[in-house]
Amino acid sequence: MPDQRVHEHPAASAEWLRAARHARWLSVVTLVWLGVESTLGLAAGFGAHSVALIGWGLAALVEALASLIVVWRFTGARTLSRTAEHRARRAVAVSFWLLAPYLVLHVGHDLDAGHRPQVSVLGIVVTAVSLVSMPVLGVVKRRLGVRLGSGATEGEGTQNIICGATAAGVLAGLWLNTFGLWWVDPLVALALAVVAVREGIRAWRGHVCHH
Repeated sequence: MPDQRVHEHPAASAEWLRAARHARWLSVVTLVWLGVESTLGLAAGFGAHSVALIGWGLAALVEALASLIVVWRFTGARTLSRTAEHRARRAVAVSFWLLAPYLVLHVGHDLDAGHRPQVSVLGIVVTAVSLVSMPVLGVVKRRLGVRLGSGATEGEGTQNIICGATAAGVLAGLWLNTFGLWWVDPLVALALAVVAVREGIRAWRGHVCHH
């Protein structure tokens, strides 16, 4: 497939290029935060035997991959390449699918081993911060994705919004666990897996970007 350049299209205006730089900058900032979020989430999850927290920490790594893909997409000559956009959108779709199998297997393993999640103050703090910050980032990126005609950028934004939503679910599970409702934790992890598969399919088909 021959490389097509966006500069052959009116979209390659100064405003479009500014939006592309903005998208790349936001992805770099997101990468830094996701590194912190993943490290703390995994530490809290393994310490508390929380499948939902572990899955959420791993989801942060998947999100980081999506952010890295968007940085790649809008760096150098690829900024003006429609072929690069197509490849980036498909790569973001694959990043959605990396999480689901692990979550299902880990839930099965923990239930079989009789592990029950414990209260985690660190987990509560880090998920609360993400509950507030990630949806804001996600909405901004989805709007940029529409302006840029970039399914990859909007897909990354969708992952950030999912991160905020799952943070709310994990937070609720951690709170309910204090009342002995331990089964909420694995249910949240399985729900996260289903959402990841669905959004991966939508991204692969190019349904994440609405014009």
